[in-house]
Parts: sequence; structure tokens; C-alpha cells
Amino acid sequence: MKVGYVALVGRPNVGKSTLLNKLIGQKVAIISDKPQTTRTSILGIKTTDQGQIIFVDNPGIHRPLHNLNKRMMNIVYSTLETSDIICLLIDATLKFGHGDQFVIDTLKNISTPKILLINKVDIVRKEKVLPLIDQYKDLLRFEEIIPISALKGTNVEILEKKIYEHLPEAEKIYDDDEISDQSLRFLLSEIIREKMLNHVREELPFVTAVYIDKIEDRMRADDSGKEKPKKYIGARIFVEKDTHRRIIIGRHGRLIKTIGTEARMEMERILDAKVFLDLAVRVKEKWRDSPDVLDLIEGQKQG
Repeated sequence: MKVGYVALVGRPNVGKSTLLNKLIGQKVAIISDKPQTTRTSILGIKTTDQGQIIFVDNPGIHRPLHNLNKRMMNIVYSTLETSDIICLLIDATLKFGHGDQFVIDTLKNISTPKILLINKVDIVRKEKVLPLIDQYKDLLRFEEIIPISALKGTNVEILEKKIYEHLPEAEKIYDDDEISDQSLRFLLSEIIREKMLNHVREELPFVTAVYIDKIEDRMRADDSGKEKPKKYIGARIFVEKDTHRRIIIGRHGRLIKTIGTEARMEMERILDAKVFLDLAVRVKEKWRDSPDVLDLIEGQKQG
């Protein structure tokens, strides 16, 4: 059996979570076109006849400005130190910049075997890929360089095969039916955050967080007045300013209702139960630098 941890790293918004979901074959990480959507490491566990690969989706590598971002980067550093293989994702549609150099500098002194994944090759011309390969060959040593499309699954099977070639022999760490390490509270909070990110713009994605206060079985009346069991889920959405709160609530409460409806529908599919979702938007100035709020939010991952 080949078993080990594989870190998915790169700049923010290069497709790490999309790739994780494609590799696992179902959704285990939320997807958004907003940078820094992933704020903690998320495991995606894939068990096959060959062994077990534990993929670790990480926050995008960036220069941290707030305590939240510092914690995110500490998670990345910890993952880099403990992984058996590092997969560096780059976006083939973007020019090399300061952010890319920061990623390279972060990885330079790490001896762990590295695989370069050139993502989004489905939407760029082939002649653009070769210069990228030559450029990155001179910057870091890679065991493999694989052009992929995380969205369409191009060369994902090749990636999995190459990973097994470089993993050590070991006993399986997780049961065969496990696919992630997320607690239910964390999963539900991420669903709400994903739906919110789909509807907000500008700086709002960076200043919002979600905490699940309660998950309870309750009896509630349906449209006919008949009492039926429902999952009651109470959640707080943290923002930093009252203007942010008003944007998320929306005119006449329309946006928060839309967010709640979309999140509730996905929760009902996951829980296979009717859900009553109670959302409250709370202003907490500078919560990204508040240890109390950060500890509260991070604690959801353990349950």
C-alpha cells in the first residue's frame, strides 16, 4: 500500500479547491471566484486498491496583513513541513508576478518532492504552456510537471498515478469510507459562506465569517399547520462594519433571504432532512485581528 499526505498549494484562487473536489469525486471544499476563499486546511481522502492519498487543500500563499491571514499562512507552513509530496498549482492564464515569486521563495528551502501543476490548460493555447514549463524548471526542482484542468479533470488520472509513484509504503490512516476531516458544524458554516460569496463583491469576501451556534432537532409547523421534525440551524455571520451588514441583508432583506434559501437547500441534500436556517448578521469591528472570534470560528472544524 502506498499512503501519504499531498499538499495542494499555490497563490490564492488558482483552483486548488476545484482540483480537490475533482480528485475526490465529490464536493468537499467550497468553490468561489473570490481570492482567499479557503481559510484552513481541508483534507480530501481518496482510498483505492493502490493505497490512500490524503490531499490537503490549503489557503493561498500570500503576505499576511491581519491575524486571520497570519493564521492561514501558519497552516500552510505546517502542511508543507508534514506532507510527503507538494503539488504547486499555477494558473496558466496569468503572468508571473510578485505573488508567484513569493510562493517560489516560500518553497525554496523545503526538500519535500514537488510536482508542478499548470492549471487551466483547457482555456489557453498550447504554445503558452511550454514557456511556463521552462520558466518554472529554472526556479525549482520538480519531480513531475503536469498540465491539467481542475475544472474538466484533464490529466487528473495521470496526476494520481504519478503521486502513487512518489508516495512511501505504509498502512492506511483513514477508513475506506472516509473522504474528509470536516466536522458537520464546519461544513455547514462553509456552505453559508459559499452562498454569501456568490452574491457579494469588492472587499466583503475578506471581512465575512460564519459561525454555527446551534444544530438541533425541533418540531415546527409546516404550511398546513401540522407539526413536523426539522433540523434547526442557527448561524452568525460576522462583518466588520454596519455598511457590510446592510449589504448582506440587502434591500428589504432580499439578499440574506436568497443566501439562506440557497444554503438551506444544499444542507437539506446533505442532511437528508428538512432544515430551518436562522441567519443573523453581527458587526464585530476588526474581527480578523480578534483572537476570540478567530478561535471561535476555527474551533468549528473540530466539532
